Amino acid sequence: MAQVVTATVNSVSAPKPRNLYGEAAIDQLVTGLISQIGEDRNDDIIRRLITTALDMDAAKLSRLELKIASQALAEMLNGSKVFSQDPDRAKCTVFGSARTSPDAPDYKICADFCRLIADRDWMIISGAGPGVMTAAIEGAGVENSYGVSIVLPFEADAAEIIADDPKLATFKYFFTRKLYFTKESDAFVLMPGGFGTHDEGFELLTLMQTGKSYPAPIVLLDSPGSTYWQGWQRFVNEQLLEGGNVSPADTSLYFHTQDAAEAARYVCHFYSGYHSIRYVGKRLIIRLNRSVSDESIAVLNEEFSDIIVSGEIERGVPTAAEERDQDHLDLERLQMRFNNRSFARLHQMIRRINDLVATDDGAPARRGLVHDVGPDPDDIAEEA
Repeated sequence: MAQVVTATVNSVSAPKPRNLYGEAAIDQLVTGLISQIGEDRNDDIIRRLITTALDMDAAKLSRLELKIASQALAEMLNGSKVFSQDPDRAKCTVFGSARTSPDAPDYKICADFCRLIADRDWMIISGAGPGVMTAAIEGAGVENSYGVSIVLPFEADAAEIIADDPKLATFKYFFTRKLYFTKESDAFVLMPGGFGTHDEGFELLTLMQTGKSYPAPIVLLDSPGSTYWQGWQRFVNEQLLEGGNVSPADTSLYFHTQDAAEAARYVCHFYSGYHSIRYVGKRLIIRLNRSVSDESIAVLNEEFSDIIVSGEIERGVPTAAEERDQDHLDLERLQMRFNNRSFARLHQMIRRINDLVATDDGAPARRGLVHDVGPDPDDIAEEA
């Protein structure tokens, strides 16, 4: 995922891939190889990948380290190929226990939610295993489902319902699997589960809280009478919130319900007015599905002035960078100088936008959602 550039100067930076290996003969060979394969528009990125691989060899990385890097890239290639089949359809990832039995109330409510969301033209992504994962596929239908399976010592095959489907991606590593869960999803639903569900849930909340992932709805869903998510929220409130380890706004990153229809409405409502965000230079661009009035913009400026560095929230037009990329030029825009810190408040503002401009909660999935969580260096140069 792209890194969000903060409003203040940060002396710590991540390593950057090199464009040139530094030996003329090798760089010439790389140039010739790239010219024979692929598309010219991505030659610079391909060059960096090849140069990084050569640098890894020169650094005398161990065979194990090289195997991890090679396997991770192979899994990313396969995952991207699998998800290229339906690039324009919005997708909702469903997390939950592999141990949930078909006769359990949580199994039924999961299937009900996935059926309702599929009726609104959403697809679902599940872990392609038993329990909640199978319930999700059964509810949405295989034709509306992606599976993201993991090879485990005790579970080598995906669930039979999706095992032979072309919309199944299989991973060796949890970190590459979780990358595709997050990267390909526009919404997330967490059902009761074990360590894995909490791992996925807390990582997802961390990404949202820190701005390392784009804004998206997160639903905690369990069956009526269950105390699962109530107990989890009690822990968060008593140990994290009261201990000062999260802010009050952070607890608004998720929504708890025991009603499948309410969960589906919440997911869809998130995109009823809001479409997506993009950073261009120091500006955060918020693309909208529906028109927003001057009165509503005034409300946003009054209620969310705390997250603006300077100026105010105002109408915008497509920037030069967006024109260059032909990036949803038909959509209305708001723009602001966001403080790049208060991401939970940004989530609250998005929901407030939806409340101000949306006329219903029954909106279908918005096609062509494109999320951007950090500026392109070229965009920064254009805005300078």
